[in-house]
Amino acid sequence: MTTSQAQSKIKKNRTLFKNPIANTAGILLALLWLIPVYWMVNSAFQSESELLSWPPHLVPHMFTWDNFQSALSNPTFWPALRASLTAAGLTVLFGATCSLLAAMALSRFRFRGRTIMIMSILIVQMIPAEALFISQYRMLDGWGLLNSVIGLSILYIGSIVPFITWMMRGFVDGIPIELEEAAMVDGCSRLTAFLRVTLPLLAPGIIATSVFGFLFAWNEYTLALIVLSKDASVTLPIWLQSFQQGLKSTDWGGVMAGATLIAIPVIIIFVLIQNKLSQGMVAGAVKG
Repeated sequence: MTTSQAQSKIKKNRTLFKNPIANTAGILLALLWLIPVYWMVNSAFQSESELLSWPPHLVPHMFTWDNFQSALSNPTFWPALRASLTAAGLTVLFGATCSLLAAMALSRFRFRGRTIMIMSILIVQMIPAEALFISQYRMLDGWGLLNSVIGLSILYIGSIVPFITWMMRGFVDGIPIELEEAAMVDGCSRLTAFLRVTLPLLAPGIIATSVFGFLFAWNEYTLALIVLSKDASVTLPIWLQSFQQGLKSTDWGGVMAGATLIAIPVIIIFVLIQNKLSQGMVAGAVKG
């Protein structure tokens, strides 16, 4: 370790211990937030008798994989997984693309009706989702897209585009237009300047908005419940209902195991892209 690295490490440690009260409060809040996640995973490895016993067990006395085997052997799990991946993928692909183009237009061009369009994006966010269910259902019914992942994806895209357009516009505004102008002076067209200069700098914004779109489509329950009524086309949040036998009983171990399986892709995504979300690419480009 070099001298500069050692000094940087010492300075970082001093910063961490400078305000122990705030650091302790932050750790306690993080632990409080992790309690539901821990309890979900803990319950997934307990047998039914142990799970329903009193007092509850903070750690399983005997780890069991039966709940996961029950979830994975469920005949509707894999079709539900495929439906969720399809809906989330289409939502991210088309939602992020439409939002990027709309954000570029709102940020880089001054045209008649621009202010009205920006205000319309905000107003659309104020409409309760429940107020649109009947019209959305009738629209998909008229198009023959009920019980279709494509129809559900269309609703998801329409739901998230206004919000992530507003998010993306903030990222576009953070990139100086002078970078594009300099590229065009060097001989690039507007499209080439966008592809070579602006688009790479927008990577953190595209990733952030894409993650939001993925989480929305992956976890959404109400729209999927209304649009998808056949067991062969349900998404994973609806699939969890298969562990509930009406008013008789609920297989809580299966529910917890299924919820853990649903959470795994989200955790993997955050682990893979966490650095991209925090990178200061725009600041680095401006300084360069």
